[in-house]
Amino acid sequence: MASSYEPPYEIHVHGEVPLRVDVTYAQLQDALKPLWSYAGASSLAKGAISSYEEEPGIRLDDKTHVLSMCWTVAADEAFRSSLEEMCMNLNELSSAGAAIEISIYDTEYDDEDEDEGKESRDDFLMLFVGPTPGDIMQVQRDMLIEDVTAVMERHFEKQEMGDVVAEIDKMFSKRFDAMVNSLTIPRSVRGGPGAAGGLGGHGGGGRKPRHLH
Repeated sequence: MASSYEPPYEIHVHGEVPLRVDVTYAQLQDALKPLWSYAGASSLAKGAISSYEEEPGIRLDDKTHVLSMCWTVAADEAFRSSLEEMCMNLNELSSAGAAIEISIYDTEYDDEDEDEGKESRDDFLMLFVGPTPGDIMQVQRDMLIEDVTAVMERHFEKQEMGDVVAEIDKMFSKRFDAMVNSLTIPRSVRGGPGAAGGLGGHGGGGRKPRHLH
C-alpha cells in the first residue's frame, strides 16, 4: 500500500559554487548525494531535475567549473542534515567561498490560515561553503557589508561609510584570529547554517512568495 505522507515543506536551494578545475563528475555526484538521494533519485543526473519545470535544477558548467543550483524538493525536518552534509562535501571541492540560499515554504499553510491571522512556517537561511574557513568568512564579510551599506545609503553617501566598513573588517579579523588561536572553527564557518532560521521556523512579516529565479 502506497504511503499518503506528504512532506510539510518545499525547500528551494539556490546558489553558485566555484569548483576546483580537477573536480570530476563522479566526485560532484558523490558530494551532492545528500540532495539527489533525498529526492528519491538513483543518480545526480536524475535527481538534478527540480520539482518545478521553470527552474533549471542542478547544473555544472564544464567551461567555468561552476556548480549552479536552482532546485526545489518536497521535504521535512530530516532535510536539514542533508543540507549540512552537502555543505561539508562541497567544502572539499570548492575553489572559493560561496553562499547558498535556502528558502523554506510551508505547504500546509493556506488562504484560510492567512485569513485567520496564523503565521506560516516559511523561512529563509544562508549556508556557506569554501575550501578554508577564511574563504567562507570572506563571503560572509562581503555579504554583511553589502547589506549594511544598502541600508545606510538611505541616509549617507558611500564615501561616509568607510568607518563602518573598517569596523566590520575588525570584527571579522578578531573572529578569524580567535579561531586560529583556539583551533576551533565556529559553526557559521563550517559550511553549515550561517544565519538564524531553520526548518519549521517562523517567517514573520506575512507570507513570502516561493523563491523562484
